[in-house]
Amino acid sequence: MTEPSKVVHVRNVGHEISENDLFQLFQPFGVISKLVMLRAKNQALIQMQDISSAVSALQFYTNVQPSVRGRNVYVQFSSHQELTTMDQNPQGRGDEPNRILLVTIHHLLYPITVEVLHQVFSPHGFVEKIVTFHKSAGFQALIQYQLRQSAVSARTSLQGRNIYDGCCQLDIQFSNLDELQVNYNNERSRDFTNPSLPSEQKGRSSQPGYSDGGGMYAARAVGFQQMANTAAIAAAFGGGLPPGVSGTNDRCTVLVSNLNSDRIDEDKLFNLFSLYGNIVRIKLLRNKPDHALVQMGDGFQAELSVHFLKGAMLFGKRLEVNFSKHPNITTGADTHEYVNSNLNRFNRNAAKNYRYCCSPTKMIHLSTLPQDVTEEEIVTHLEEHGTVVNSKLYEMNGKKQALVMFETEEQATEALVCKHATNLAGSMVRISFSQLQNI
Repeated sequence: MTEPSKVVHVRNVGHEISENDLFQLFQPFGVISKLVMLRAKNQALIQMQDISSAVSALQFYTNVQPSVRGRNVYVQFSSHQELTTMDQNPQGRGDEPNRILLVTIHHLLYPITVEVLHQVFSPHGFVEKIVTFHKSAGFQALIQYQLRQSAVSARTSLQGRNIYDGCCQLDIQFSNLDELQVNYNNERSRDFTNPSLPSEQKGRSSQPGYSDGGGMYAARAVGFQQMANTAAIAAAFGGGLPPGVSGTNDRCTVLVSNLNSDRIDEDKLFNLFSLYGNIVRIKLLRNKPDHALVQMGDGFQAELSVHFLKGAMLFGKRLEVNFSKHPNITTGADTHEYVNSNLNRFNRNAAKNYRYCCSPTKMIHLSTLPQDVTEEEIVTHLEEHGTVVNSKLYEMNGKKQALVMFETEEQATEALVCKHATNLAGSMVRISFSQLQNI
């Protein structure tokens, strides 16, 4: 057994876990003097002010399994008695201020370009140069400020925050470089002090000592964005896309047929298809009443809807869902627009929503419920759509949520398309499918 030390070694530290999360885990036991995130190894080192504080923490977590953001982490004494700068990421100085920041972006659900990074970091001071690259730790960037104090301010304000809701988390260290060399102004690198640099469209990045771009990340900007997006979305699904989903489809519009024309409308289709992405517009085909076109936010979202909804039962009909020959839906009097709807589910927490994508199930999950709602009110609100087998009302993070299981998937699907975004006791209820098998 490792001898007691004031340095604690933490394992299974996922990318969703921030420095602040670990601070909250160990602060009850004493003052934390240093914290080093070893992102490439999913580990961290935490130095308490004294050995007794570290001993107290480990004694407590021997009997209580520590969990951060739903992930179990494992703690033990480190073989280090003290943390030095050599223990930190060799690309960064850690806590030693420098005007150049090394930024690692985790949960890369959307492509991050130089322009995006400049928009995020420029409020803290004049950004002179940005270089982006890909290494084993993930998508990274070096950001050079004119002043060291600007870099300190940016790191203090932005560390652990997300660029977009639910994804693209910033992990920021001070770099050990003294000056960035930028040879091209393009999506991968930019010298804001020298706008006359040429724009390189092809080939590998020639930034010395950063990365050669390697393989697919040396592709042209469009290819890079598509592949980075696909890889990030695969991560949201737990490391791999669902079987049969390529992540490379670029057709955004799907054709839905064999609809029950007597019971379907655009809003009900929106409620169903919005489970798999943002909806731009929907059009019921008047000359074919059992057909409709649904334009999704992008090709990947369209691919998810085809994959998960093909063959689903709704209103006594088995849906046929295929990619349309039309690239988009032309706006018109018979077209319903949803592009600016606040009911689109992927405007916030996109990464979380991708994780919950699945085919229709017997179980639905209800959220944004009023605090004083009862289980009986929920069942009464839904039972016209089928036989409720079981239900459960519970509270998570101070908010009421519920699970309701129907006898069949078709009944659950009908309840979702008819009751999502409807009023229940003064609140607009949000409904999605749950992958739980029972309550």
